[in-house]
Amino acid sequence: MFGIKQDEITKDQVTAALSKVMDPDLHQDIVSLGMVSDIKIEKGKIYFKLTLTTPACPLKEKIEADCKEALHAIPGVTEIEMESTANVANQRRQPQGKETVPGIKNIIAVTSGKGGVGKTTVAVNIAVALAHLGSKVGLLDADITGPNVPLMLGVDKQQPQAKDNRLEPIENYGVKCISMAFFVAKETPIIWRGPMLDKAIRQFLRDVDWGELDYLIVDMPPGTGDAQLTMVQATQLAGGVIVTTPQDVALLDGRKGLAMFKQMNVPIFGFVENMSYFQLPGTTEASQRVDIFGHGGGKKLAEETGVPFLGEIPLDPAIRVGGDQGKPIVAADPNHPVSQGFIAIAKQLAAQVSIHALAAV
Repeated sequence: MFGIKQDEITKDQVTAALSKVMDPDLHQDIVSLGMVSDIKIEKGKIYFKLTLTTPACPLKEKIEADCKEALHAIPGVTEIEMESTANVANQRRQPQGKETVPGIKNIIAVTSGKGGVGKTTVAVNIAVALAHLGSKVGLLDADITGPNVPLMLGVDKQQPQAKDNRLEPIENYGVKCISMAFFVAKETPIIWRGPMLDKAIRQFLRDVDWGELDYLIVDMPPGTGDAQLTMVQATQLAGGVIVTTPQDVALLDGRKGLAMFKQMNVPIFGFVENMSYFQLPGTTEASQRVDIFGHGGGKKLAEETGVPFLGEIPLDPAIRVGGDQGKPIVAADPNHPVSQGFIAIAKQLAAQVSIHALAAV
């Protein structure tokens, strides 16, 4: 008799098995999410492509393991070959009359309610971490009067060039960057009123050849002023990240930053607590930590406000050295515990971007 042998594996069996694998963040199965393609079967060997919503997926290993477990449950399977790739989810919220920036999938504002919390350090290292994980990343320095991104990214001695009436961003560590610091001498103060700040930020969005980006990280100035208003009015933000420190005054201002985003209808991807604690040199135990500014306030604030807590970063001299030398710690030493902390935060951020993008479909 002709037909399918009982021990012959079919694509329907493979699809049915993989439809039981859930994306824990998105709460849908990977087949419904369109993550499975190019299924091929040769005797007992199964090949397929798994396309995640971001190369920075924090649950990549779990999803891959769940896929293999589901497929091995099919009788006759002897080998599984899985090609993992990623296609970053695009911002799909209704623009409400705002223009998107061509080629940029998600614009993420990194802000703080007050100065001195290490917001730029966090923004730079998150950008480098996302690039390290395989994403296409840009970094816009929107702190027009106090631009520090080029110094921290190690490109402060370079000069952007114009091509076809557009500026070419400077790139380092896989991150494309633009900043007002490229266009003024270091000792020259930028004393501008709101309209000039507005114009500069809009030009950095429209007149820079960013190319194709998964994420454009925007390092905002502290507070809730003109730059924040411009960013919200000029384009459709995917969402914001609020950087705080544990002490009460920073947490109070963090609440103000949260209220600002909510008032402007911008999703909040989460809080990051910087300068969370100081680990005594030569120790690894939690009992050897010094809570210089207190500890846990950022996480508590996130829980109280129903906003995700993306992670905490300790005080560490290596972070300061890396910023001063133009070698972000994530790029200089990816295996350093602090770098791993930034990478973990970048993964959680990428997951939140995907959750919000797909929820808006």
